[in-house]
Amino acid sequence: MDHALAPPEQPWHPVSEQLFRVRRFLLVGAMVPIAVAGAVLAALFVAAWLGALIVAAVLVGLVWGVIALRRNQRSWRYAERADDLLIAHGVQFRRLTVVPYGRMQFVDVTAGPVERRFGIATIKLHTASAGTDAVIRGLPPEEAARLRDRLAERGEARSAGL
Repeated sequence: MDHALAPPEQPWHPVSEQLFRVRRFLLVGAMVPIAVAGAVLAALFVAAWLGALIVAAVLVGLVWGVIALRRNQRSWRYAERADDLLIAHGVQFRRLTVVPYGRMQFVDVTAGPVERRFGIATIKLHTASAGTDAVIRGLPPEEAARLRDRLAERGEARSAGL
């Protein structure tokens, strides 16, 4: 998927397919109990057809959600340039974030229990302005560690002259 705001000459790196699997897991984990509870309550207190209607509506929502999650995962990418890091994502509303290395204060790498189970991590770049913090989700842990070290090195080199 081409990102309209992103400079095309950059070597873009996609995020892991595991990001889609994590989000699908969380979506199904939230929607199935809602469907079951809604269907049972509707069938017990109103009518059986209403329970079936609730299950059908949740299934349609799940299919739509999985399609949207896949498109969103494929839109995430990042590129390292000489003086800054580019992060692009979004399908309907596209966003391009440019983080100058000299503005970075520190880099966080996190992985919650579900992310660890699926083998991905998230990098958060903290800058001098809280409004310009940037996030890259869905990186393999090795790539997240490599990128963290590289960004920290470049950030120190750029801020040393200040």
